[in-house]
Amino acid sequence: MAKKADIGLIGLAVMGENLVLNMESKGFTVAVYNRTVERVENFMKGRAKGKNIIGTYSLQELVDSLEKPRRVMLMVKAGKPVDDFIELLLPYLEKGDIIIDGGNSHFPDTIRRTKYLERKGLLFIGTGVSGGEEGALRGPSIMPGGSPDAWQYVKPIFQAIAAKVDDGTPCCEWVGNDGAGHFVKMVHNGIEYGDMQLISETYQIMRNLLGMSADEMHEVFKKWNTRDLNSYLIEITADILAYKDSDGKPLVDKILDTAGQKGTGKWTSVEALDLGIPLTLISEAVFARCLSAMKDERVAASKVLSGPKIKFEGDKNQFLNDLEKALYASKIVSYAQGFTLMRAASEEYKWNLNYGNIALLWRNGCIIRSVFLGKIKEAFDKNPDLTNLMLDPFFKEKIENAQESWRRVVSTAVLNGIWIPAFSTALNYFDGYRADRLPANLLQAQRDYFGAHQYERIDRPRGEFFHTNWTGRGGETASTAYTV
Repeated sequence: MAKKADIGLIGLAVMGENLVLNMESKGFTVAVYNRTVERVENFMKGRAKGKNIIGTYSLQELVDSLEKPRRVMLMVKAGKPVDDFIELLLPYLEKGDIIIDGGNSHFPDTIRRTKYLERKGLLFIGTGVSGGEEGALRGPSIMPGGSPDAWQYVKPIFQAIAAKVDDGTPCCEWVGNDGAGHFVKMVHNGIEYGDMQLISETYQIMRNLLGMSADEMHEVFKKWNTRDLNSYLIEITADILAYKDSDGKPLVDKILDTAGQKGTGKWTSVEALDLGIPLTLISEAVFARCLSAMKDERVAASKVLSGPKIKFEGDKNQFLNDLEKALYASKIVSYAQGFTLMRAASEEYKWNLNYGNIALLWRNGCIIRSVFLGKIKEAFDKNPDLTNLMLDPFFKEKIENAQESWRRVVSTAVLNGIWIPAFSTALNYFDGYRADRLPANLLQAQRDYFGAHQYERIDRPRGEFFHTNWTGRGGETASTAYTV
């Protein structure tokens, strides 16, 4: 009797294929299926040839080829295709079988699917998988959540194929119930938006303010990647800046300046608004992509609207040192906001997230992997109740040491009319968060003036609300005091 497969995978695009090859290389037998069966045939004759991979040509055949409890992983487009495949699989599965969604699904969908399948006696896992096609093949960061009873059955496979940190610990651990895994992946992607925008603004400052060539910028990013900013995104930025087109000129200069997006950054910002968390940097990164997409309108506006003439007269090397510190400080703010959002979601959805573990999941294999994340893990390991990353002694010292440089970079860029939404909002968040008094007292007075929305007083206990008849014509009736 032929050996049955340890896991089945549906969806043989590049991520699916690479995950299958990764699993097989770790000693697991994998059954594969694709709606377009030619993909199965091509895969079995090509990259899967001679390996412990079983090609199947129907869902019935796929399910029949699996050990029980059956584990079926979906690597298909998020949204309706996931629901469609779940419905197609249901007639062939039995109580205790497990469906795994490894795509970039929106976490509310994962919450819904977990409940739906558990009611039918099945188990569901929604897992984030980060690292791109190379990560999928060599070791991604994996962020599983869903039905807790399913974890024991997928843990050996997931932890075997995941990236590892230096001591061999896998970048894969159970995140939490229902949508927790996909939520953490969503925040990962939001932070990724922020990191990429900050690096792009750094490039813009180097290019437009300092007049640096791509080769000069390459050398700076290469040097930075040996220090505090050591990370995958800094590394690939150095590589990109060094890459030449067929005519010997930098390819980056020939790429149209309009950025795409698939929605995970937007989801992160929307969830932050729903939970009342000031996720300013990631939101600016999302809006920055939206503004970049308005290419024709921007070109037309550039012929009508003018700004200051760009002129840099300082010490270039000193300014590059300032820029390195400003980038690091802004990065701290981005991650501080992301972890604050996860804390709020953990309370809202009763997930009991472990923030040190989450930092470890991102320490290797994923797009935002960096030395920096090791310091975040240390911060939360020392203080699991840390309310904001900037309050950790290590990061507090880093921001304080960078503060003068940070302000010089932002002010110099603004005075020269250089667009730096992520840098400037990071500094504004820092200044707002450290302020013991903000002008919201005037804002509350305005709300009470026009809408009788009431206010609290500094000389009375919190939770006691007051209304003033500001004009003498408004009466004493107040509106309900509430916060959305």
